Amino acid sequence: MPWWGLAIVSAALGLAELHLPGAYLIWIALGAALTAAVEAAFGLSAEGQIVVLLAASASSCLAGFFVYGKIGRHRSASDALNRRDLTMIGQTGVLCAPVVNGQGKVRIGDTVWLAEGPDLPDGTPVLVKSVRATRLIVARASAVEPASSRS
Repeated sequence: MPWWGLAIVSAALGLAELHLPGAYLIWIALGAALTAAVEAAFGLSAEGQIVVLLAASASSCLAGFFVYGKIGRHRSASDALNRRDLTMIGQTGVLCAPVVNGQGKVRIGDTVWLAEGPDLPDGTPVLVKSVRATRLIVARASAVEPASSRS
């Protein structure tokens, strides 16, 4: 295939990326564009074009894996917008019902939550350690290390 044919295939894959769900056609389009450049420079045989296309597409897909991997790692505070449970971790509250046999109730702000934790009397200040479904996992606030002293 002439180099301009590979360039057209590359452009078609790039346009398809815009209109189809997914995120990998652009990397294959990059492989086709690199193959077109190599074909224009060196005049490859059909077998050579296939090898270069496969190698360039695989390399660009691997690069895309790392690019998208880095993008997904950075989370902001707005990611917890509709996940109130994530904002509860680290909050302090007061038991409004004693924790007996591992279950009780804690008041945080103006809301009463079901709580799990060690047996504690009513009125004990607690810290939310984690969230399991609609239950807060709590510990006595004075027994928990401050966040600055953790290593």
